[in-house]
Amino acid sequence: MRSLLLLFVSAGVSFAQLQGVVDIHTHGDPDSAPRSIDVLDLARLGKDAGMRALVLKNHYAPTVQIAYLVAKLVPGIEIFGAIALDRAVGGVNPEAVIQGAAIHGKKLKIVWMPTFDSENEVHFLKQNRPFASVARNGKLLPETIEVLNVIKKENLVLATGHSSGPENLLLVREAKKLGIAHMVVTHPLRSSTHMTLPDMQEAAKMGAYIELCGNAVLPSNPEDGRIPVEQYVKTIRALGPEHIILSSDLGQKVNPVHTEGWKQFLDILRKAGISNADLDVMAKKNPADLLGLK
Repeated sequence: MRSLLLLFVSAGVSFAQLQGVVDIHTHGDPDSAPRSIDVLDLARLGKDAGMRALVLKNHYAPTVQIAYLVAKLVPGIEIFGAIALDRAVGGVNPEAVIQGAAIHGKKLKIVWMPTFDSENEVHFLKQNRPFASVARNGKLLPETIEVLNVIKKENLVLATGHSSGPENLLLVREAKKLGIAHMVVTHPLRSSTHMTLPDMQEAAKMGAYIELCGNAVLPSNPEDGRIPVEQYVKTIRALGPEHIILSSDLGQKVNPVHTEGWKQFLDILRKAGISNADLDVMAKKNPADLLGLK
């Protein structure tokens, strides 16, 4: 399996393009959703392509323990875990974050606010099911603030998940007030999030990075989830590359594996007028700074 994967990747990816790339948003098996690759093979591919670090994400289970094991099996690339505060971990549950941070190896790096189970996403999709809330009546809930305090104490990264634009600003404002050093706004251009440029500029001024994911501009991605690359370019020009992080958000069966997807993503942005120097800032320097890599 490994040799076949390496043959596929070496045929399609210029490793020089990926040297030093830090991907803060990757999906892989084992997962309850269909995935294109498992996290062990993903780490091997990333290492062989010269990538610097990967953060493993799962919407319904912490990835801290598996990140510890993958890191031992694949030296030469930094591997980190994360937790998404969806209903499977109790929603916005401070104890889940406390325990994830305490697991041997200290691999917990990113705490995503609710994603697929977020109140915003459930309402946007007009689903009739339980959800996890971060705020009510324009104010963050006590458990949300408690989670933010754990993030501050453990020096973790706050990611806003699939929250709404106004919720994102509430989260970033409170995080800044508490002194959280590492923040990223997730999926700001998705229809369900719908952050305006002034919203994103406000978040960036408070120290949050704005995340633009590669899968949303790939031709293989379903059309209803696709974002025109012109919107990415407009956002990069308006905010400046120093405030942007590029990630893949790959692992879906319909899309290429992460290394091939990264090549396509960078080529799409380059052809749209983004310079190699700016791509390096957004794909290498900024995410490394977010994760505290020296």
